[in-house]
Amino acid sequence: MTSPASPKAAPSPASTPADKEIHKPSNFLRQIIEKDLAEGTYAERRWGGSPGDAAHHAAGQPDPARVRLRFPPEPNGYLHVGHAKSICLNFGLARDYGGVCHLRFDDTNPEKEDTEYVDSIIDAVKWLGYDWAQIGNGKGDDKPYQASDYFDFMYRAAEYLVESGNAYVDEQSAEEMRLNRGDFGKPGTDSPFRGRTPAENLARFREMRDGQLADGAAVLRAKIDMASPNINMRDPAIYRIRRAHHHNTGDKWCIYPMYTFAHPVEDALEQITHSICTLEFEDQRPFYDWLLDRLAEGKLIATPHPRQYEFARLNLSYVLTSKRKLAQLVNEKRVSGWDDPRMPTIVGLRRRGYTPEALQLFAERIGVTKSDSWIDYSTLEGALRDTLDPIAPRAMAVLDPVKLVLTNWEEVMGKPEDSSQAAVGKLDDCSAPVHPHHEEMGKRHFKIGKEVWIERTDYEETPPKGFFRLFPPHVNASKQAIAGSKVRLKYGHVIECTGAVKDADGKVTEVHATLIPDTKSGTPGSDNIKVKGVITWVGVNDAVEAEVRLYDRLFTAEHPGTGDKDFLDELNPNSLKTVTAYVEPSLAKVPAGTRFQFERHGYFVTDIVDHKDGKVVFNRVTGMKDSFSK
Repeated sequence: MTSPASPKAAPSPASTPADKEIHKPSNFLRQIIEKDLAEGTYAERRWGGSPGDAAHHAAGQPDPARVRLRFPPEPNGYLHVGHAKSICLNFGLARDYGGVCHLRFDDTNPEKEDTEYVDSIIDAVKWLGYDWAQIGNGKGDDKPYQASDYFDFMYRAAEYLVESGNAYVDEQSAEEMRLNRGDFGKPGTDSPFRGRTPAENLARFREMRDGQLADGAAVLRAKIDMASPNINMRDPAIYRIRRAHHHNTGDKWCIYPMYTFAHPVEDALEQITHSICTLEFEDQRPFYDWLLDRLAEGKLIATPHPRQYEFARLNLSYVLTSKRKLAQLVNEKRVSGWDDPRMPTIVGLRRRGYTPEALQLFAERIGVTKSDSWIDYSTLEGALRDTLDPIAPRAMAVLDPVKLVLTNWEEVMGKPEDSSQAAVGKLDDCSAPVHPHHEEMGKRHFKIGKEVWIERTDYEETPPKGFFRLFPPHVNASKQAIAGSKVRLKYGHVIECTGAVKDADGKVTEVHATLIPDTKSGTPGSDNIKVKGVITWVGVNDAVEAEVRLYDRLFTAEHPGTGDKDFLDELNPNSLKTVTAYVEPSLAKVPAGTRFQFERHGYFVTDIVDHKDGKVVFNRVTGMKDSFSK
């Protein structure tokens, strides 16, 4: 066989020139960016060559990036399909508008973070085809950023807020703070510590920093408005005491910034222009602006400072994206790991056989909105099929095999010329295109003999109406004698079914048929006998045994875990079925991670973990069409 072409490499997402006309579906984020570019909102920005404060950037050059966005995952788990949407969105916008998208690890919570997750996130972004070292077509920074690298500035910013009367140390208990916060119908109550002088607060804050207070004994709060209708503006906590080892800073700090404080500071230091978040952060935007306004007043950060915009997160039917619940599935061994092909993690989708192009197309098709909605899982699978169909080599495979014996094979085809092959019998060469629409991909070759494997479902002793595959001579319900069916073995000969052999339990163990002479595909006269049925097969002589894992959706419920339901009770018991199958001989030596279309069955990929020489392992990526029953 001519080696099947591997799926084409993804085009570089950073290949769009900044000044090239953009032909992308418009959305509210594109409209905001285009308006800012047209009005020159950020045209006077400068870039100091790395993240930094106002003085650092003032000493730099005009910013070569027209816009700056960021993807800021917390390194406390594996990224999932929802993150893939955000990656495609942020990196794609930066690419299209001649900007840069920073990869930043929001590692402000030392107890949940791990370098394992850092490495997996870097790998996921690169696999999706994006590069944070690109500014349009130019070179950007060659390494990701880490929020923890900004801890010194964050502390400096916190001290400025204290000194300017915009923050104070609160020593109420957590329960007292909760009660005094009020609710949507009741304003909050001022903390008894709110009236401390800036000098008193600064001294106490430094005692927090120096480890003189116990964990939980005090927090630093922004001083805004305890009567604000937005509860997030009722003096939110911005620093807490937490003695924990940090994967980057070690034991330098025993106080850590809260995410709501760290996030806008990180954006400002990196000169982000458009900070794109999901809708749950919409109520946090007033604090985002308040904080950056205060720091700009103190000339700590450059202006104009970043602006936050929110879009609806991905809600995908039959999928969970809660890190906590995904971790539970892994820890309780409901799945084989984070890269289990049923998981919605990027490593799981990658092992399942998804391509970067499929996830990019999916993200483009679902678009960006400000209203929450559910996307049907079939949309994701549709994007996958549309990207695999043009590039996936074809092959035949039999997933539920039963042997078909051509009882007159020697009578029609003769005996092998080589007597040593007498036991095998004469074999006939067959061929088929690697891809029906790409002649340049070549042909694949295999042999047909007296015995071939066929799908068990291709034989029916009493065929239902509309069944055009193999059935024996029989008398139908109208007492009419019906001859055995004639079908074509794809790329081979026409055969006529004569019957079957069953075991003691009535299970079919062999199907019998006769070969009709002069009907081999591609030979003169092969179409003289018209048939309605065509079935796929694999020759017994050269078939390759393979372990095939038939994956399906992990949950039976369209919206798992909603309401009072336990998501574990909604796991699909049929989400994985492993079968011993037979595949074409051409698939014996293909590398791991190679995708194929198994004719009639769908798309399959050699498993990137378990497939190796001497052990052929395929995962089902998706069927030929959506067949999942709701």
